[in-house]
Amino acid sequence: MNQSRTFDILTAEPVRTRRKPRDWPDDEKTRIVAASLQPGANVSAIARSEGLDPSQLYGWRRKALASGTIAPLSAGMESSAGFARVETVCSSSIDIIVADMVVRVGSTFDPDHLVQILKAVRKA
Repeated sequence: MNQSRTFDILTAEPVRTRRKPRDWPDDEKTRIVAASLQPGANVSAIARSEGLDPSQLYGWRRKALASGTIAPLSAGMESSAGFARVETVCSSSIDIIVADMVVRVGSTFDPDHLVQILKAVRKA
């Protein structure tokens, strides 16, 4: 049995060490989550463009919804208000437009109080 044998030499690169998790500032998280909540937004594409894993962005969204600082539209609201218009501006206050009402929020606000106000506006 004098057959020639061929061997392939495989080279492997060492496994990279695990990256240290990035500590995202709250304002950056808020910006990314807000972009992902826009109507028609592709959450996975937004996450990848920001250097995130899509599952991490989905986790941030779940936490924001669970905390009550943002809430999905109820079935009744979807019929009366079909879309939301969001304009990005730099100012010390923001305007939240719900149907034909405007809620102006200053730079310092209590999130729990804002949730109560938005619930009342939605019922009106």
